[in-house]
Amino acid sequence: MNIKEAKETIQYTLQAYFQKDESGYPLVPLRQQRPILLIGPPGIGKTAIMEQIAGECGAGLVAYTMTHHTRQSAMGLPKIVERTFDDAQVSVTEYTMSEIIASIYACMEKTGKKRGILFLDEINCVSETLAPVMLQLLQDKTFGNQKLPPDWLIVAAGNPPEYNKSVREFDIATLDRVRKIVLEPDLDVWMEYALFHQVHGSIRSYLEAHRDRFYRIRQEDGKKQFVTARGWEDLSAVLKSYEKMGFPVEKMLVGQYLQEEKTAAEFFSYYQIYRKYGQDYRIRQVLDGSLSDAERETITRMAQEGTPQERSMVLVFLLAVLDQNIEQFFRESQIQKVLTESCRQLGIFRENDAEKTFGDWIESREKSLQIRTERELIRREERQTEEAVLKILWKIDQQAKADHESGQEALNRRLKQVCEEETKRCDEQQERISQNLERGFAFLEESYGTGAELTLFAANLTRNDRIRKFLGSYGCPAYTEYEQQLIGGEEVLKNRCCDIAAVSYTHLRAHETDQYL
Repeated sequence: MNIKEAKETIQYTLQAYFQKDESGYPLVPLRQQRPILLIGPPGIGKTAIMEQIAGECGAGLVAYTMTHHTRQSAMGLPKIVERTFDDAQVSVTEYTMSEIIASIYACMEKTGKKRGILFLDEINCVSETLAPVMLQLLQDKTFGNQKLPPDWLIVAAGNPPEYNKSVREFDIATLDRVRKIVLEPDLDVWMEYALFHQVHGSIRSYLEAHRDRFYRIRQEDGKKQFVTARGWEDLSAVLKSYEKMGFPVEKMLVGQYLQEEKTAAEFFSYYQIYRKYGQDYRIRQVLDGSLSDAERETITRMAQEGTPQERSMVLVFLLAVLDQNIEQFFRESQIQKVLTESCRQLGIFRENDAEKTFGDWIESREKSLQIRTERELIRREERQTEEAVLKILWKIDQQAKADHESGQEALNRRLKQVCEEETKRCDEQQERISQNLERGFAFLEESYGTGAELTLFAANLTRNDRIRKFLGSYGCPAYTEYEQQLIGGEEVLKNRCCDIAAVSYTHLRAHETDQYL
């Protein structure tokens, strides 16, 4: 099962376990609510999907890496208490509350979420003394004498034995009480994730042509060498950061994330060529129309004479720039919508208490945001939008005070004016992006004619959720013109895509100058 299918399975399980019948009893009885056991290689995304599931389902999340814990932290510490049995007072050993159980109650109290996921990573690598406690948890949902709260799903994860010498095999009695899911790396699923999260274009285009390099773990000359999905994503983040700050990207840096020498060396050479092409083609200027006729002619001729691999990179550059522009447009459009809604909210606020000031209203919004953030009731994107709106509102308040204006009408007028300016700016931005799309189609047609490159570009536009949403909302005449070419020609397109995108790196080395290798 791939990670996307596992995520869907856990979401369904969560909803099924939480569902109650007419009498208020769980549809799946508590004793039959089996924990889920994820077994898969490291760096595949097991922890990441837990965070996504909890956020999307509105559930709490408590996560532990069990190799960091002892029997005492899991079960609690022993303590002596006095008890009376048959009129005789005796000393009895009991346990303090388990740290893990206590964390669940703390999460419930902090967030107000009574349902959630207890995620226990590396569960099959625990110490010998902790192993029986973990088995008891999986079998009975109990730590010592303390049960998990109702409506909390246990999800445990571990690596197969070939990836970790510390792995302990579960016996049949334990496996018969869990839902075991075996995970496998899946590049196609990861590429969907990579596109949405804007993983560096060099990584996406490299893996399109070198699919066998996505996930590799092997031992050579007594040395472990590996490349994981986590490694590619973390490398993407550092590449973007280095590029933004103008730092040189060295081969050693790549090798710190891709810990297989051949893949690291090969990708580093590919990255250098990718960067050179990115600079040579000046895609942002192509799309915004700022090139002179002579510059555009030079770039068009370079594209015409480019290798198949180079053509593939040009498509990646075009899609990456468009995606970044459209993501920024939707982010700013959401800020504009929330800001516009603020006019109505301000009116309601003053109706309830006419004595309150504009600053009081902003402070009440800040407090509400803080509470929702602390209780994990707001997603990161929503929080960032609200923070941006609050920044604008405080600026309005400060400018009004500087101009010695404090009346309601003056502040309403200022807020309305800012809303109108933001709306106009978003409209202008939308128009620019529409023109960028038109120029992208025109550039490809001038460079490659109406062949596979143009059709592939149009097809990839619809595979990107953000771009597809933009096209659905605002349209694009050039895209509409080529849309029909995508209908009924999927197999032809697929074959041609392979010709363009899967050219071997050996071919590239043979045809490009050595100074970039």
